[in-house]
Amino acid sequence: MSAVAWEGVAWEGAVNARRVLGSVYRMGRSEWLTERGWRQMYDDGVRTVIDLRNPGERKRRPTDPVVRPEAMAGIAIVNAPTEDPDHPEHAEAFAGRVPPYLSHPDGYAGVVRLFPERIVEVFRAIAEAPGGVVVHCSAGRDRTGIIVTMLLQLADPARAAEAAASHYEASLRGINEWHRVSPVKHPYERYQDDDELEPALAERQAALAEFVASIDAERFLLDHGLTRAELERVRARLLG
Repeated sequence: MSAVAWEGVAWEGAVNARRVLGSVYRMGRSEWLTERGWRQMYDDGVRTVIDLRNPGERKRRPTDPVVRPEAMAGIAIVNAPTEDPDHPEHAEAFAGRVPPYLSHPDGYAGVVRLFPERIVEVFRAIAEAPGGVVVHCSAGRDRTGIIVTMLLQLADPARAAEAAASHYEASLRGINEWHRVSPVKHPYERYQDDDELEPALAERQAALAEFVASIDAERFLLDHGLTRAELERVRARLLG
């Protein structure tokens, strides 16, 4: 693993959860959290959860813990999808692929190119959020990976590639471990042992490095409508 450290968190039920920097965290789907997990998140200062999934994905599964609304009190849930699955070019990019959705850093550049306004809305939500922020998608790996990679570049451009590689490895291994123990098998993904995972990780890391080299997160966000004040609030949240 890269020398760049990240801090895991122990919110009960959370999958693939860790601190990014400052008061920004990442994880997999929020429905995996138990009531105790939500209160642990609150106790760690989180006041906003930004869900990057499309509306149709945001639902409880029979194996998810029952969570009463009061357990989530004080934490705002913001839905800010990073993509439009009905966009013709986006749909075509994943037609015939297995799995038929963003699951590899080789698709990051396409999402950012097609949906800049959606990416900006995620960063605006981070800028406007009171207290700590959690960003998540389904696995906490690729849609979350786009946002986290750009956040890391905002915080420290010189070390962004190394930090992004470290986070991606952790997120790939984290969701892989979940596939090993999950009570419901995923329709497309499965647990991979080291002999399978290591070459897959190397391929994905190469694609991630290309994405990092291709994007100037600060310029991209400013060019597509984020204000300088909003950008600096995001940066302060990362560095504070």
